[in-house]
Amino acid sequence: MAEHRPCTARNETPLQRADRNFVELLQELRVTQTGVQILFAFLLSLAFTSRFEDLDTIQRVTYVVTLLLAVLAAALFTAPAALHRSLFQQGAKPRIVQVSSRLATTGLSVLVFALSGSVLLVVDVTTGRAGGIIAGAATLLVCVGLWGVLPRLVRRAGLRREADGAGERTEEEPEGGGAGVPAPLRRTVGQPSGLRGAQARRETPVRHR
Repeated sequence: MAEHRPCTARNETPLQRADRNFVELLQELRVTQTGVQILFAFLLSLAFTSRFEDLDTIQRVTYVVTLLLAVLAAALFTAPAALHRSLFQQGAKPRIVQVSSRLATTGLSVLVFALSGSVLLVVDVTTGRAGGIIAGAATLLVCVGLWGVLPRLVRRAGLRREADGAGERTEEEPEGGGAGVPAPLRRTVGQPSGLRGAQARRETPVRHR
């Protein structure tokens, strides 16, 4: 029964949270799967073009490696659906979400190299080896920056903002309490006048001693 109690800021149970996370993950996978399908279709059709026979050994190796990377990325992105179907109605939704998230992250890492390899191949064939290497490296850097570095920077900025906000709240004065009041008198602010008078009378004999 404990697992059905609300446990998050959204007032969700663990199962409701797992359902929401899985739906969000599927939405993300739809975006990436479209790109992988287009890339995979392009690579498959490339082998049947007339110019494919003119590729040298390095270009053919690049093509085969890129094709296999695209297949691996497609398999990783579709694995969550197969995993969910195999474990359907077995009470394993939180575990499915956890494993599927790792599969999607691995698929993105593979897709980075598949995109870089395809750009390297196309630019190499059209402009030359040096241009292909530069274009492929640039594609790799852009994908790593947008998919890997940028999320970490955004997360770090959010954590820093939360830390700064917590520090500001710690330094704030309580409501009605004494901004601009000297520190020795702050404890008397907000007290009834009778209490302040009694406290002053108790402190007077001490000062005379």
